[in-house]
Order: sequence, then C-alpha cells, then structure tokens
Amino acid sequence: MRRTKEILTAVGTLACAVGIGFVMQSSDTAQQRYGSAEAAHPVADNGALLEVEGITLTSAALDSPIALPALDNQVIKAAAPQSLPPAPDSHSTAITAACDITAEAEAVAAAMVKLTLDAACLPNERLTVHHNGMIFTEVTDDKGQLNVTVPALAEEAVFILAFGNGDGAVAQTSVSELSGFNRIVLQWKGAAGFELHAREFGADYGDAGHVWSGAPRDMTAAVLGEGGFMTRNGDTDTSDPLMAEVYSFPVAAAGQEGDVALSVEAEVSEANCGLEIEAQALELRGSDQVKTQNLTLAVPDCDAVGNFLVLNNLLQDLKVAQN
Repeated sequence: MRRTKEILTAVGTLACAVGIGFVMQSSDTAQQRYGSAEAAHPVADNGALLEVEGITLTSAALDSPIALPALDNQVIKAAAPQSLPPAPDSHSTAITAACDITAEAEAVAAAMVKLTLDAACLPNERLTVHHNGMIFTEVTDDKGQLNVTVPALAEEAVFILAFGNGDGAVAQTSVSELSGFNRIVLQWKGAAGFELHAREFGADYGDAGHVWSGAPRDMTAAVLGEGGFMTRNGDTDTSDPLMAEVYSFPVAAAGQEGDVALSVEAEVSEANCGLEIEAQALELRGSDQVKTQNLTLAVPDCDAVGNFLVLNNLLQDLKVAQN
C-alpha cells in the first residue's frame, strides 16, 4: 500500500509540471511487478522513486526512419519504393522488378489479418510493412517467404510490403469484425525499451488482468469475450528494427464493464540510458479516426539502469460498457 501511495504522489506532482504522469520506479518495485528477470541488472541505490523531467509531447515527425502518416490518409506510402501502385482492386497484386513478388491478406478471427509474402529472389531480406499508420520491420526466410499475423486498423485493410531496393507488393482485405474492437498501438525504433501495459477492470501488476508483452494472452481471450490481448510485430534480430505493440480489446463482446488502465513504460537499459528515445501511439476506438501522438523521452543516465519509467496519462483509459 505504501508503494502505491508514493507512486500516486509522484505522478500528481509531475503531472502538474509536464502535463503527463511520469515516474521512475526502482528495481525493487520492478521485481514486485515483473519478477526477478528485469531486476537482474545492476541498479544505483537512488531510492524507491525518482522524479525525472525532460518528457515532451510533440506533433512533429520523429527524427527517425519511422514514416508518420497524415491522419486523413488511410494508407502510408512506402518511402523507399517509388514504383508501388495505388491500392489494388483485387485481393492481391504483384510488382515485378528483378523477380515476381506476391502478397496476400486474409482476414481471420479477432479482426486480425494473416499476411503472406512470396519473394523467391529475396531470401533473408529485410522489408517494412505499412498499414494505416502502423509500420514495422520483418525479414523473409531462406526461401524468400514471410508469414505474419497483423492487427487490422481499417475495415478495408491495405498493406504495403516494401523492400529497401524498391521492390515490394500490396495486399488488401475486408475486416468486418474491426468495429467490435478498440486498438492501441505503440511503435518505436530499435532498443528504445518501450512497453505497452493494460490493466483490466482494476487489475494490479502481475494479476490475471494485467496484459503486456510478458503476459500477452492470445486472440482466443477476445473471441470468448474474456478480455483483451497483446501482439508484437517486428523482427528484433535485425539491426534497428521498427517495432509495434498492439493491445486489442473486444468491446462488442466484453464480458464485464469498467475501465482498462493503459500505460506506456520504458526500462532504463545500457542501450538507451542517457539518450532521447522516441515512440508513437495510435489509438483506434470504435468508428473514430485513428488518433496519433508522438513522444520524445529523455532517459536518465546509466547509473539508473534497471529502473522503469512509467507514463500513466499518455493514453486515455478504455471505458468498457457491457453489451
């Protein structure tokens, strides 16, 4: 109880200063919340909570290769390929350059889309997937194929799969189930250390209702109306990948009503300490247009490695009414 009180006090103080809840939690707090794995890093003896300034919300583009979409555009155009055609009329299309590249999109359960790519002449090759503001990096296998499942962010879902050499493909499908879901996307580049957390209906950290990359659930929970689930797209084995975490909640099939508390967190690590890190949040709620927020965060110096930065008020909590 004391820990909770200290966190709330710190959040209130910093919210007045910078307009957003922001605290830094020590490794002891992290161990209580996440288990011992995250607390294995060396941490300075700097108290239970540290107040940290230097957080900025901005409408400017990120200073990185993440392409920020205009809100009135349904599809992002790939930056590298100049020859990509408009969204196709058919289910899938191919762009022929050095070889044939084909992509297909198929709507599956929980308003997800199964993407398949066949590019036999581009094995083990990096590519970027664009969809309605979301963007992430993938790599083909040794046969030049890619199979990923992606949360849809538009009922008429269009996906651009772009290679660095200018080749690529476009695929589209209809996702009729999307109106029954709210979706929150957090995307960033490289080892920024960001995490998206959802605590459903009063759940505390570590409870069954705490959904994050360490306890993501799967789409079965949404199909059965038991709660939301978390997905992550992006290949962490490639250099400086573009990553996207998405929390999906089935508002049309909710088994109970109440609030889902949303927070963005970042672990201070050797990879990000002392740096400014950037992220972008996309929020899709009902039939509203996708809302975009950009975030620039100054990470404390490396003596704070192992601590967590918690942004409680960047995202508006979900309000769930039982149908």
